[in-house]
Amino acid sequence: MTKPIILTGDRTTGPLHLGHYVGSLKSRLAFQDTHRQFLLLADMQALTDNAHDVGKVRDNVIEVALDYLAVGIDPERTSICLQSQLPALAELSMLYLNLVTVARLERNPTIKDEIRARGFGRDIPAGFLCHPASQAADITAFRATVVPVGEDQAPLIEQTNEIVRRVNALAGRELLQEAQAIIPRAGRLPGVDGRSKMSKSAGNAIPLSASPDDISAAVRAMFTDPDHLRVSDPGKVEGNVVFTYLDAFDDDRNAVEDLKARYRRGGLGDSSVKRRLENILQELIAPIRARRTELATDRDLVVDIIRRGTLKARDTTERTKCYVMEGLGLFQL
Repeated sequence: MTKPIILTGDRTTGPLHLGHYVGSLKSRLAFQDTHRQFLLLADMQALTDNAHDVGKVRDNVIEVALDYLAVGIDPERTSICLQSQLPALAELSMLYLNLVTVARLERNPTIKDEIRARGFGRDIPAGFLCHPASQAADITAFRATVVPVGEDQAPLIEQTNEIVRRVNALAGRELLQEAQAIIPRAGRLPGVDGRSKMSKSAGNAIPLSASPDDISAAVRAMFTDPDHLRVSDPGKVEGNVVFTYLDAFDDDRNAVEDLKARYRRGGLGDSSVKRRLENILQELIAPIRARRTELATDRDLVVDIIRRGTLKARDTTERTKCYVMEGLGLFQL
């Protein structure tokens, strides 16, 4: 049987962190066995709000690819490809922009929230506003039927499917399939400060390449319960970043629930809980960091992996583009 196609990826704006690991990387490792998987190094999407710093976007292509390989992504089973080297994506984006209005783009909840978070006001980069059409091009060009996304990104998949239905209606037949959003159960991992999601730009992330000292410092600085002043004081688990991380990374569920109960009734200090979490994170990150360091010594190998994955992706996306153009009755040479 033909495996279903899954598309996922990351903006090349910096190395990946534990939020990416929980939110997508663990799932991608499992998908290698069940799906034909494409991993998109989304450098063009990264430019939508980083056009002033092309060097950052360019340099982080290798950094993100290193993180993929270090966690166990197998280039023989997953095609790692570079968005800017797939011209069919830009061509389909241009086509889809004729099938959606500016008003609809502005109403997309994901875009509205991100515009507000970045403080664009009305100075919105056109590429940023048009991202839903661009993502629709990415998804449909690969003929992906499954797209893992965070809950806040689900409206983008909804808009992709709107565009798919519009294309199919214009063609009078099903040229493209709708995609299903897969939202990870773990949810979004907060930053160590507890104030927002873990983010490279916010400086509250733990990179997958973090040193032992960096991990220790991050865990020590983690937000807990500000009213838990003494070990004997009852503490709150809800909103306590240390327990959120234990829920995400500690495989001993019974032990975690016992710690929560002890913390709530008093008698368990923050230092004890943080010590357990630090040990878990050190054990998790150490082999990833070691593998990443080894891979980084052979840049040519990493570039070759990206090149081979991009060539596979180019074949797939070009065929889809031609199929859609022909299906819509556009002139073909």
